Parts: sequence; structure tokens; C-alpha cells
Amino acid sequence: MKIRTKIYIGYFIVVAIGFYFYADRTIQDVKRRYLESVEENLVDSANILASMVSNDIKGGKISTDNIKSSFEKTYQGKLSAKIYELTKTKVDLSVYVTDKNGIVLFDSADPSNVGKDFSKWNDVKNNLQGQYGTRATRLNPNKPYSLVLYVAAPLRDNGEICGSLTVCKPIKFVQEFIYKAKEKIIIDCLVICLAVLILGLLVSAWLTRPIQLLTDYALAVRDGKSVACPKLGNDEIGAMGKAFSEMKDTLEGKKYVEQYVQNLAHELKSPLSAIKGALEILKENPTPDKQAKFLGNAVSETERMRRIVDRMLQLSSLENRRGLKDVESADLAEIIRDVSAEYSVGAERRNICLETSCPPDLKISCERFLMEIALSNLVQNAVDFSPDGSTIRIKAESGDGGIKIMVSDSGPGIPDYAKEKIFEKFYSLPRPDSGSKSSGLGLSIVKEIAELHDGQITVGNRAGGGVEAILTIPMSIPKG
Repeated sequence: MKIRTKIYIGYFIVVAIGFYFYADRTIQDVKRRYLESVEENLVDSANILASMVSNDIKGGKISTDNIKSSFEKTYQGKLSAKIYELTKTKVDLSVYVTDKNGIVLFDSADPSNVGKDFSKWNDVKNNLQGQYGTRATRLNPNKPYSLVLYVAAPLRDNGEICGSLTVCKPIKFVQEFIYKAKEKIIIDCLVICLAVLILGLLVSAWLTRPIQLLTDYALAVRDGKSVACPKLGNDEIGAMGKAFSEMKDTLEGKKYVEQYVQNLAHELKSPLSAIKGALEILKENPTPDKQAKFLGNAVSETERMRRIVDRMLQLSSLENRRGLKDVESADLAEIIRDVSAEYSVGAERRNICLETSCPPDLKISCERFLMEIALSNLVQNAVDFSPDGSTIRIKAESGDGGIKIMVSDSGPGIPDYAKEKIFEKFYSLPRPDSGSKSSGLGLSIVKEIAELHDGQITVGNRAGGGVEAILTIPMSIPKG
């Protein structure tokens, strides 16, 4: 199944479930509002009718003649009322009156109830006790539409409750209103749902088009065709496209060789060119001061070449190691101080502040020489990528996870495409000030040293900008 289909099916299910619950909740809410409206009108009707009947009470005796006559005439009359889409042809409102003991004196709907005891019904019982009396009862327990609402109002004689009048209203017509509203809500929800699904289909196609382009590109590479990676933007799909492009280089067997040769050539080309230039000038017998100058340049560049070769040999040596040799309990504050001093001159030239923080008595179990190399590489990277006038912080602390040495800068940070490659041999990012690259071996060396100490190195972007490298070493490590 294509990912576009999966996205659309998942989207359809989510939308359908969402609209189902929305429609159901809305319908229930509409039903409740309709019933509230009906009950509110029944309260008014009950109190008006109760006031009329109370006017006919004499000597504590309740007379129902007038209300009985009124309801008989009402029921006998003709009715034709068109209420929106519904037509009402008869009055379905009914009333019954009880005395203060709950005995029925009059029932407009069912005269056979006269004389019966209704004192146990909530509407009558609560009303006679001076409380709001209401109930909802199904005439047929198996038919929800047979529900009847009952609202009672007290009959008073000289301020004293002497009886109860209950107004009764079947919800049959109310249910028809609710049914019409439910039908409209469902139709509206279906139309909106359809529109949202069409929009989802368009969004799904828009989201999956880059994936399809990337799939076509991968298939073309598999078939040995010479194709360029399609333009996929700068989002995650674009990053994936770059990853595919790099994978293509790897499959062609060129990536590792090209990186190795290019970085090595770049590192050696510059000092070789400088040495060649100095020797050519020396062949022309320049003045003694110029001879000294160019000889100094040649010596300096030769030393630079030696450092490059030494770093490569150093990394090779570390990779072939199976453990540590001269493990000692070293003063970490002293190591940090020594490394900071090594880079302080170069940092000061660019007005970069090296800020250090380490508990004075913190000891670290390590091979000191290797720990100095690791920290030097981290500080060198921080200096290379820090803008002039910024601050590099070197901090050490101990905790449950061991001893952490953190080196943070305020540089441009690591691009997303490089985050997974920074520990690869010969991979190097251009320096912000000069655009030049290093040998690309520094972090590889740090990683090897960390692993020899049963520790780890993590390098990532800081939330406030810049990069933070964290070298974590256990409190105690096995000796090699």
C-alpha cells in the first residue's frame, strides 16, 4: 500500500471519527436544549393555570369546573397550525389537579384517574412540599417517543398550599423537531466531512509528491542511470534527498576515497606550496633578512605537515588500541588549565574569552596524555568556529553519570545535514572566517579516546545558539 493511501486512510478515519462524535454530541445537546425550552414553557403554563384555579378556591375547597370547561372546549375545537415544516392539528397539552393529599380532582386527558392517589409521583409530592415538582415518564417503557413531561405548580388558599396542578406535555412533536434538526446536522456534517476529505486528498498528494520524486530517483540510481537528485526543498524530505545523493556516491565507490584524498591533498597542498615558494625565492639569493624570513616560513609549514601526519598516525594508533596503558588519577582542573593556556594566545588575538569552571579537587581516572589530546581537539574546534569577541566555556562537573567535561561556543552551530557525519573520518565543515577545512580527524580522535575510557562524546547545537560538546568519563575505568 502506498504511503499516500495510508495517509489518506488514516486521515479519513480520524476525520470520520471526529465528525461522528461532534454530530452525536451536537444532536444530544440540541435535544437537551429543546427539552429545556419545552420545560420552561410548561413552568409558565403551570403557574398561570394554577393561579386561575386558585382564584376559584373558596373555603379551602378546590373547584375545577372552569378549567374543566375550558379544556373540553379546547379539545373539541379545530386546530391547524403550520410550525415550519410541521403541522399541528390538535392540542396535546393536558392538566390534572390534586388536593393537598395528592388525590386527583380533575384530569383533562383521562377522567378515570379522578380519585386516584398521585401523591407518590415526584411532581405532586415535591410540589405539595413547596419544592419544584417535575418528572418525565414513558407511557410505554419500550418506546422512547412515549415520554411525557410533567411540571407542577402549587394551588394556594390564603398563601397556604392546598393542592397541586400539573401540566403534561408529550414529546412526540418535540421529537419531530429534534429529528428534523438531527437530519440537518447530519447532512451538514456529511457535506463538511466530504469537503475536508477532498482537501485532505489534495494535501496528501502535496505531501507525498516529494516522496514519489525521491522514490523515482532511487529507482533510477538502482538501474544505473545518471540522474541528478530532484529539488525537494529544505525540509526533512529535502534532507532525505541529500542523504540519497550521498548514498549514490557511496554505492559508486567514490565517497570515501574522494573525501580522503581531497582532505589530505587540501591539508598538504597549502604547506607544500608555501615551502616551494620559499625555496624558489631563496634560489634568487635574497637579502639575509628575507632569507631568514622565508626559511622560517619553510620550517613552519614543514612543522604543519608533520602535525597532519602525526594526527593521522595518532588516530591509527588509537584505533588499533585495545585498552588504556598509563591510567592515573589526574587533576582535572590542571588539565583544563593547561589546555586553556595552550590556546589562550590565539584566542586573545581574536578577542575570544576562554572561561573555565572546575571543582578544585575533582580527580579523573584517565590516561592523562589522551585526555589532554581529547580536550585540545574540542577547544580547537570551539576556537575555530567562534566569532571574534565571543566566549568559550569549558566546564567540568561530577554526577551519577560520571565526570562531564563540557566545551560550548557561540558559533553558527551544526547544520542538519552534518549532524550524523561529524564523527566520520576526514569530514570537516568550513570555518566561518576563512572557509577552510581541517583534516577532519579531530572528533574521530576524541571519539576513540572516549571509548577507550568507557565513556562517550556527544556534540550538538545549543538552544541559545552555538555548539556544546560533552565528554563523559566514568568515575572508575578498567586499566588496559
